[in-house]
Amino acid sequence: MNASGNTWAIVLAAGDGRRLHGLTTNEFGVAVPKQFCSLRGGESLLRDALRRAEAITHPRRICTIVAEQHRRWWGPALGSRPSPNVIVQPRNRGTAHGILLPLLHILRRDPEAHVVLLPSDHHIEDEHVLARALRGAVRYAYARSGVILLLGISPDRPDPDLGYIVPGDKVAPRLLAVSRFVEKPRAVVAQKLIHHGALWNAFILAARGTALLELFQSRRPELVKSMRAAIAQDQGTPDDPAAMTALYQGLCDIDFSRHVLEGAESRLRVVSVPRCGWSDLGTPTRLAETLQRLPPRDIASDAHPDLVGYLNLAAQHARRQAAVGAPAAK
Repeated sequence: MNASGNTWAIVLAAGDGRRLHGLTTNEFGVAVPKQFCSLRGGESLLRDALRRAEAITHPRRICTIVAEQHRRWWGPALGSRPSPNVIVQPRNRGTAHGILLPLLHILRRDPEAHVVLLPSDHHIEDEHVLARALRGAVRYAYARSGVILLLGISPDRPDPDLGYIVPGDKVAPRLLAVSRFVEKPRAVVAQKLIHHGALWNAFILAARGTALLELFQSRRPELVKSMRAAIAQDQGTPDDPAAMTALYQGLCDIDFSRHVLEGAESRLRVVSVPRCGWSDLGTPTRLAETLQRLPPRDIASDAHPDLVGYLNLAAQHARRQAAVGAPAAK
């Protein structure tokens, strides 16, 4: 898949990363969302995700959804991006809103768009494996215009803190129907799920934009209507999105997986991704496990300062371990 055509990427960078706040709080007591941190120094996880998107489409078709309250971090990092491609939520109201808002913006610009959804807080040890799977998912999405393709990671262990996709029948090589979702099962249940072929839900998908919008309309029609109206009202004043700000004040949190995908399994397919050292770095334990798998190395980054992570997660983890292991003060 080259950079031509109608492939767009939505990079999700509006989350707060609350479960990692114990490691992402800086010396001033401010919690830095993990997507603006680096794993071991150098460029941020957000920059890694943008590069991931660049493997499947042109930078001018990469949109990043961010939150207004994080402007101090994403402002410099995304300053060189086209302003229409940096989509600001007035506040974080869950992943469903964080996907629908950029989707509507993209479809206004390109009604024939195909979209790939990429979280900005993941680490991948073998990016080539994931890139191949992403390109394959995009091809499937072009060939099957009404289907939403999820990428499921082949697990290497049972993890009770992750979500699982239980596949159904094989539809094509490495392409399976979706039977159901299981969110954060007990370890013994996770082991059984893996034994029966379940995959980790990486929250990565590819679909025709209109197919994804139809899914939202079937599950949350009033939300689609309200958000479309707010975008239209704010069209002439992009620097003062009063209508969208007012809309977000009355929104409750809506989770994309639980409140949009679940119950729509017949519209979904899952692509099995070989093991690639994927982690969502969602908890201190998973961060520690990821760091343990990586070979030791010194970071000497020559990246632009605006692309470097605000905190080094490996250094933060090491300091925390040293503090826990230190003798009690007398």
